[in-house]
Amino acid sequence: MMKSKLFLLTAIASFVPLSASVAQTPTIDYSQGLYKTAAPDWSKITWDTLPAVQQPGFLKIPKNLISVFGYDPSRSWTAGQKVDSVVMLGDADDAFKMSALSLKAIDTVALPTTGTTTKPTLKDFGLIQWQTPKTLVKAMPELSNLSLSEVPPLAELFSKNGGGGGTISQSIASNSQVANLTLDKIDLSKYSLNSIPGLTKTQLGKFEAWQQAYVNQIPKLSQVPFDKMPQPISSGIDVVGIASVVLGTAEKGDAKAGNDYFVSGSVVRGDAYGNPSGERTLTVACPPDKECSYLEMGDFADSEGSLYGKRWASGSSQQVKGGYGILAAVNGGKEPTGRLVYGSGFKVALTGVNESLGTADFGLFFRICARPPFQQKTCTPYFIGPVPWLPVSENDLVIVGTGR
Repeated sequence: MMKSKLFLLTAIASFVPLSASVAQTPTIDYSQGLYKTAAPDWSKITWDTLPAVQQPGFLKIPKNLISVFGYDPSRSWTAGQKVDSVVMLGDADDAFKMSALSLKAIDTVALPTTGTTTKPTLKDFGLIQWQTPKTLVKAMPELSNLSLSEVPPLAELFSKNGGGGGTISQSIASNSQVANLTLDKIDLSKYSLNSIPGLTKTQLGKFEAWQQAYVNQIPKLSQVPFDKMPQPISSGIDVVGIASVVLGTAEKGDAKAGNDYFVSGSVVRGDAYGNPSGERTLTVACPPDKECSYLEMGDFADSEGSLYGKRWASGSSQQVKGGYGILAAVNGGKEPTGRLVYGSGFKVALTGVNESLGTADFGLFFRICARPPFQQKTCTPYFIGPVPWLPVSENDLVIVGTGR
């Protein structure tokens, strides 16, 4: 039933590796023994510094599901669009806990930017536009006993729509119609963030439908390094292999090379320890006689090592089952084969190999998630991408991560 009601257009079957677009991704030199690689420098990588999404798509959620979710995760995006304008807070909150941040906390850890020094207004704080006096008081109970005149945006909203008086709680009680009006009914660009006392100290997750705010709708959030998130990103370097050889599209899946031969596959709910809230990579072999380009790895312990001879299959060759819950039907239930290298915020996929140069290109894929009230989280497959990532050459290190 859900397959007929969830509409999605995307084009992830053909990847366009763009190595130049990752040239500015901050890296650090990382080595083990004689082997080295350019590892991501998560102290300098932010939502803003990620390369653009390379393929367009959209997701349209039917009205009956919007009421179940409590907000609308529908959206569309174009090729070349920045990731922070595609990903909503609710999509990656389990990975980074961005809902625990306040504007004040963001300001203390965000990297400095060059250019404009204009102070943000309420209009720049995107989730304010759908707040109402009622939801604001729920998010910030301390507003209740303030007089209406102490909160100018609310004073304007009430004065333009039938009036109010006394404290904010009294105004809400005496005029329920205005109490449920959204603040986008006034010009929010006129007001500073401090025009609502305590706003900058309030956690994002306290606000109504905070999940549907895009990352770039929260001032300076796009400049917060991933290692400074409330739940910092995993570096991935706890499991590292060696890029032995890359093999191109002439390769085919082999019935003798089962799931255990691969490090790439699907992302499934539930970790290997029985924790249903965790997620992990479930390795999936290439189907026999189907195209299967891949990167074959070596191990520091040679043939005795767990990564010796393991294959990372290309997502351009192989699509695997992805997602869970009612959103799993999106994109035909498929995602490019790959791996959780840095945690669940995004999936890393091999997007192409060049046998003659001995190089492998990678991309990041994102997903859409929702957690309906009193229900388990549901996620689409990882299909938003690719976002070009750091390439690997033969005899380089390959950051594999734990797969969780």
